[in-house]
Amino acid sequence: MSAPDRTDPRPLTGEPLALDLLNTRWVRDAVTLDLLDGTDGLAVWLDAHGLGDRFRADAATLRHTLDARDALLGAVEGGSGGGAEAVDAVLAHGRIRATLTADGPGERPEFDDPSWGPAWLAARDYLRLLQTAPDRIRACAHEACTLHFFDTSRNGTRRWCSMASCGNRAKASRHYARTKDA
Repeated sequence: MSAPDRTDPRPLTGEPLALDLLNTRWVRDAVTLDLLDGTDGLAVWLDAHGLGDRFRADAATLRHTLDARDALLGAVEGGSGGGAEAVDAVLAHGRIRATLTADGPGERPEFDDPSWGPAWLAARDYLRLLQTAPDRIRACAHEACTLHFFDTSRNGTRRWCSMASCGNRAKASRHYARTKDA
């Protein structure tokens, strides 16, 4: 994939880092697609989060990022006990270092190996989401969709990754079922 071809093909972007990593695998026309099927896709994902100049899109980083994606999927789909050990295993490769800067206190992530950086940051972001509002971490309610989102709606009742796609398909299916029976 050349630089001009590095557009993000995913149907849902802009979610918090942890959920956006889960959304690197999606379904289109009953076919599962994977942005992280190679280092070019990893480069697209890193660039989408401003990480492209901090981390290399190489085989080791891809392998660790895929490990983190599997760990996060287990945690999200299985609750906190489902993938907790796997997420902890990813988190074991880095830490937060407290710093004092000209602007005051700060934090800086440090990694055993820089290739663990994106994976560790995604796992750390998942912890932040759990501390913020664990009940707002959701999977799309459409049975054929594999995407996840962080519900930022005022009343916390969002059900679809996108009302324009999955929500509309569900409404169309209900309408078809009603008119078919009539």
